Amino acid sequence: MKKIITLFTRAAACLALAGIAVTAQAQDFPSRPVKILVPQTPGGASDALARIIALKLSEKWGQPVVVENRAGAGGNVGMEVVANAPADGYTLLMSYLGTHAINGSLY
Repeated sequence: MKKIITLFTRAAACLALAGIAVTAQAQDFPSRPVKILVPQTPGGASDALARIIALKLSEKWGQPVVVENRAGAGGNVGMEVVANAPADGYTLLMSYLGTHAINGSLY
């Protein structure tokens, strides 16, 4: 009886792994420009760091990485844009502690 259970367990594991292997195919990322959104005005620390990172990512990926500033409402305008962006990995966020920790209790 124990041999039959072990055999079924192994067969089920093989089928599960085969199903995963078929669905997990490599995809080219990025296949289009990537946007880094900064919810502050240009010239700040977050903006400067985002531009340095964008340059390095652009070199590594071979795709343009664009920095877009969306200031307003203490960073909430830019955060809303990122929150409503499609979850495809082409919209990134570069922010600071204020938009993540402080604005939650203020607004």
